[in-house]
Amino acid sequence: MTTKRIDPPNVADERTLLEGFLEFHRDTLALKCEGLTDPQLREATVPPSELTLLGLVRHLAEVERGWFRDVLAGEEAPPLYYSEADRDGEFHDLDEADTAEAFATWRDEVEHARAVARERSLDDLGSRVRKGEREEFSLRWIYIHMIEEYSRHNGHADLIRERIDGETGE
Repeated sequence: MTTKRIDPPNVADERTLLEGFLEFHRDTLALKCEGLTDPQLREATVPPSELTLLGLVRHLAEVERGWFRDVLAGEEAPPLYYSEADRDGEFHDLDEADTAEAFATWRDEVEHARAVARERSLDDLGSRVRKGEREEFSLRWIYIHMIEEYSRHNGHADLIRERIDGETGE
């Protein structure tokens, strides 16, 4: 599968810009993984870090799920790859992980996020309880947070990919 990444517009309304930048960064993650073998996707190339491209895909599936299903839509969506016992589980036990399942899950969570967001305005609120306190988040805040999350992890992905096969890019 070849990912076609579209640059966000230079001039647009706020929602179009936010969605454009988030889609750009989602596509960037897919591009960083494209053309690699299963063993390469599982390879931690910057010791002592455990980060792998497959782990990042699983992590970002969890992040999409948490912010759009749990917080924005109020769904009770349990974690897929981590647990209370292993808070970083999405990065662990990758030898047994199913790569195709991880990518399909990430894509499904992205599609669900798009559907949930499509029904709401940027000012619509979602919430979660953290440390016994209810916190509210606007869709606008979630979009900005997701752009930040993908941007940071795409930087990691860029370094991991370069160590695997020398491939670089934005």
